[in-house]
Amino acid sequence: MSEIPAKATESEDPSDGARAGAAGDSAVAGATGGAMGGAMPQPRGDARTEPTNTPWGGAPSGPSDGARPRTAGASTGAPADAGTDIGADMHRATAKSPGGPQGGAPVEPSGEPMGDAMWQSSPPGSIYDYIKVASFSIGADGLVDQWSLRAEQLFGISPERALGMDPIEAFFEPDQRERGQRKMAEILDGREWTGVVPFRMPAAEDGEPGAEGLAEVYVMPTTTEDGERAAVCIVVDVRTLRSIETDLAASQAIFGQSPFGFLLIDTDLRVRRANKRFASVFGGNVESHRGRTVHDYLPRSEADRVAATLRRVLETGDSITDMHVTGFIPGSDDRRHWSINLYRVHSGTGRPIGIAWLGTDITSRRAAAREAAAARRNLALLNEAGARIGNSLDLETTARELLDVVVPGFCDLATVDLYQGLLAGDETPRALADGSAELRRVAFASAVSDAPFIGGPAPVAVGAVHHYPFNSPCADALRTARPQHVPAEDGGLIQSTLAVPMVAHDTVVGLAQFSRTKGSEPFGDRDRALAVELAARAAVCIDNARLYRREHERALILQRSLLPPGDPEASGLDIACRYLPGNAATEVGGDWFDVIELPGHRTALVVGDVMGRGLRAAVAMGELRTAVRTLALLDLEPAEVLSALDEIARGLGTPGGVQQATRAARQPRDADLSEVYLATCVYAVYDSVTRRCTFANAGHLPPVLVEPGESALMLDVPPGMPLGVGGEPFEEVEVELPEGALLALYTDGLVESRDHPLDEGLQAFVGALTDPSRPLEDVCDHVLNTLDTHHGEDDIALLMARVQGLPADSVGDWTLPREPRSVGRAREYARTQLTAWDLEPLVDTAELLVSELVTNALRYGEGEIRLRLLLDRTLVCEVWDSGLVQPRRRRARDTDEGGRGLQLVGLLSASWGSRRTPRGKTVWFELPLPDGGTPLTDPAEALLSLF
Repeated sequence: MSEIPAKATESEDPSDGARAGAAGDSAVAGATGGAMGGAMPQPRGDARTEPTNTPWGGAPSGPSDGARPRTAGASTGAPADAGTDIGADMHRATAKSPGGPQGGAPVEPSGEPMGDAMWQSSPPGSIYDYIKVASFSIGADGLVDQWSLRAEQLFGISPERALGMDPIEAFFEPDQRERGQRKMAEILDGREWTGVVPFRMPAAEDGEPGAEGLAEVYVMPTTTEDGERAAVCIVVDVRTLRSIETDLAASQAIFGQSPFGFLLIDTDLRVRRANKRFASVFGGNVESHRGRTVHDYLPRSEADRVAATLRRVLETGDSITDMHVTGFIPGSDDRRHWSINLYRVHSGTGRPIGIAWLGTDITSRRAAAREAAAARRNLALLNEAGARIGNSLDLETTARELLDVVVPGFCDLATVDLYQGLLAGDETPRALADGSAELRRVAFASAVSDAPFIGGPAPVAVGAVHHYPFNSPCADALRTARPQHVPAEDGGLIQSTLAVPMVAHDTVVGLAQFSRTKGSEPFGDRDRALAVELAARAAVCIDNARLYRREHERALILQRSLLPPGDPEASGLDIACRYLPGNAATEVGGDWFDVIELPGHRTALVVGDVMGRGLRAAVAMGELRTAVRTLALLDLEPAEVLSALDEIARGLGTPGGVQQATRAARQPRDADLSEVYLATCVYAVYDSVTRRCTFANAGHLPPVLVEPGESALMLDVPPGMPLGVGGEPFEEVEVELPEGALLALYTDGLVESRDHPLDEGLQAFVGALTDPSRPLEDVCDHVLNTLDTHHGEDDIALLMARVQGLPADSVGDWTLPREPRSVGRAREYARTQLTAWDLEPLVDTAELLVSELVTNALRYGEGEIRLRLLLDRTLVCEVWDSGLVQPRRRRARDTDEGGRGLQLVGLLSASWGSRRTPRGKTVWFELPLPDGGTPLTDPAEALLSLF
């Protein structure tokens, strides 16, 4: 063991040792005090070196023990312990030494008695709880004769083992023991010694090598009762002292240099110590904060909460992390926020001595967090607006969707006003761009109450039409297309209002107002921008809904204008019809029906459906319906009508018409850019005289027939290809309809939907026609109420007809031979029949026109001649022959002797014409009945008008 040089002094008298002991006691106190103050005690003498031994850990502190009983031969007067009563032990040792005071009170070096303060017990938490101080005494033989409890705790050696032990042999390395023996001899010769000594613990009983340590030793010579020289050793664990020094230095650095506010609060919840950072925030110097409480820094309510938390930490020992505290600092009215961490502080004995307070200013962090939270909230609101606004194509519904999003997430009160002209289907009234145009309140929402706010503007009911004064902020917002802040009324509950114009495609469509009540945060710049974005999104959706409504209404008007007006009438048929357009969410379809009167009291019944939706389908439907009526006037057969319609449908989407479409169909191409129009149609021609009906079908649903006393059935009409496909002929089916039979034509919207397949719908339709004898209008209503007709997925067209054939006495039919006398005979037949029908006013005209038609049949026709008169709502005369040449009307010149017969027919009749028949042709004319309200033409005047 290497000896560290130390200062050694020699006493001339044994009593000097006592005085040296007292001085040593003072030195120990100074050393420990210096350690707690951050100054490491330095040994007297030269500089010392320290071996790299592992420092001793702190021994548990406890009460001072008394002196161990002396063994035989041990010196008396050695102190028993170096605990809290180490000073008293040293004085007892010196008192019993020869030459010292015998009995009585201890005296100062000056000879005066010491005060009571030197003898009081140190309270828990003193310096001796932290440093390791021990004492033992060495007898005249150089062996340990007394061993204190602190020494046992420091060295880990029991008194039984320590007594009689040679400290040099026990603690010194072998190579240092000789020098240690010399030093021990000097000490026993009366010289005191102080130094830092590395040592090794004696080996354990199980042979385990002892640990190494470093101790500062203060050896004081003493004398025994027998006058022999002895020594008292005071030992301090140097590594513990240096650890305390390091901890104190670190504590000073953390407490004094910390950028955070640091407080040490005692058990009375008063500030015991504050660092400079805390003092710089709350003013004053560090010492001025001593003794204050949290009520001196925080508002009362907040201070009470913090004080209760401090008491809980002090009582339970549970630490508090990131407790948010709000308050103000001197000289500022801005609210500040701090994050506080609290934990209980203990003494060396584990006794709570206070609370450590570490505070961090998080005002800027809270502001950033609020900004981030506001940004997230705004993004979430915009996301919700994108998902919820615009799901409907209805203007009012879209406005309510906007208010559902903003109330109460963005504001407490909101309204939406739209221009009245837009709701009426007009464009934005440019003449009233000053903001004073009429608006309609379409939506209102409130998170507070539906009652009007006291002191606010006069409430406007939903649906009411109003306007804003020219100088009002709302009118200014409409005029400039910029948001405006509306001042709050005194005494009202509204604190802040934003008037935001709803702008879509550079067009103002309305105004949205967002209001917050008192107690809510006023609108800021971020809220203003968000309100503009929300209003703009809603405005685009509203404008889209407006455009769709306009297109839908126009298409619906077009479609309805192409349908038969009112209740159509037909000869020999009772007609009832229904048309139901799809709902507002679906576009206009291409369903149509028509009832066309044909010559000879015949009727064409038509039902069709253009594939597709929207204005395009409605226009195509109109073109096909017009073509059907045109072809029907040509009196073509049903199959011929559908074949011509197929050619027309193929040419609808081609600029060049049918011929261009036919040529283009023959040429291969990569992509067909022309539009394709497809349609289904059923065309039926009913003859009221024979009660026979001829059907032709182009991919449409089959007609349904209900005969009296029979159940309904679907007619087996061969379905051809839809119109527009081309390439396939159409077939005809002729059916004789009994009197009172019910015929139904319909479109697929009546019998098919997403929830009901086609087969199920057809069966339901057939089952609904159970009582055909009811009034036809009631039958239609029953069918619509029975079937699922409210789905709104497609248009619905229903045409129903009840058969009512012409009576036999309303038909006159004669066959005339091919001879000149047949003309007079025909006039006689006509006169007789008209007289029987009480139509004498028509006799002269009818005789003249019948004579002309029979004469033409004799001159230009072939085969036998047939004359037929039909009486229903009008009088129809038909002349049949086997010739195929159709009569053609021409204008005769003044010098021509003939050619005026057909001109005379055209002048005297309401209408006339000719049509082909399977065996030739038929030429006919029609006269109105005398009581029909149509004036009759005088034959004489008609003849004169030809010249």
